[in-house]
Amino acid sequence: MSFLTKPFVILFLLFSVCSFSQVKIITSKTDTISKNTIATAKPDTISHWTNKNSLGVDIAEIAFVNWSAGGTSSITGLLKGHLKRDYKDEYQVWSNELIFKYGLNKQEGVELRKTDDVFRINSTYGYRKDTLSNWYHSAKFNFNTQFSNGYNYPNTEKPISKPFAPAYTFLGVGSEYIYKAEKLNIYLSPLTLKNTMVLDQTLANQGAYGVTKATYDAQGNLITKGKKSKTELGILATSYFEREIVTNITIKNRLSLYTDYLHNFGNIDVDWQFQADFKVNNHVKANIGLNLLYDEDIEIVEIENGVSVNKGAEIQLKQSLGIGLEYNF
Repeated sequence: MSFLTKPFVILFLLFSVCSFSQVKIITSKTDTISKNTIATAKPDTISHWTNKNSLGVDIAEIAFVNWSAGGTSSITGLLKGHLKRDYKDEYQVWSNELIFKYGLNKQEGVELRKTDDVFRINSTYGYRKDTLSNWYHSAKFNFNTQFSNGYNYPNTEKPISKPFAPAYTFLGVGSEYIYKAEKLNIYLSPLTLKNTMVLDQTLANQGAYGVTKATYDAQGNLITKGKKSKTELGILATSYFEREIVTNITIKNRLSLYTDYLHNFGNIDVDWQFQADFKVNNHVKANIGLNLLYDEDIEIVEIENGVSVNKGAEIQLKQSLGIGLEYNF
């Protein structure tokens, strides 16, 4: 629908509402009693779907010209989006969301580098037997991967990650507590399948992200290729909380905990995301983000004195601060 046709559509809707609203005056033969009856039009159907979309871009730039204290000019850009499609009636809820982020940084004298890369789909279906309970019998599906290759900079010849390498899926059943008024969701699943995919054979041969690595003979000849997937069965607990703590400042907290029954039960994979949004107006926002990850299958490799050193599984931390434009529709 174009911008120019919107006013005509609005006028048409107003005219339709007015035409369906009638006032009938019933007067008795003696003209002693009069009654007014107002009949209003009702929609033929009520949609149980709600849509919420948000697209934004954050930009940070710093430039130096003859700056005596020194410094490196740089520019950073981040494109992000959050698309939601939710269904809700008295007994069912079905929540779907797509989250994506992609950021780049360019410094003077340094190649273009990736700063953020997220592609995530979440879908949860719930059913309850009565309208008094906030607990639902639920099924949940999550998918997470990235858009482009990742590198251990400054080495840009050997990618340490690629699209679908890794990619994670979670599929399980359990119970979910939904308190709409407080924007609080808690999900507990005793049966969740976690599948880790590494569809790049080079990374799979290295045993990246926990898949079974390739085997070689004494001369270094390949005997068996590395597996491109790994499946686990375990317990998943997630929570989401959103609240406007003061006017125009909203916090969002998302936590995911997973442990496998067969492999080191009790060793918990953690994905914690926290974000604070500061609203300037309807289209300008600032935000602070924090993402903490721990997965025993992800080994951290660092370059020390030109040599790659495997430091094993460690806590990963990502912090972000941005201001930019956001469009909601």
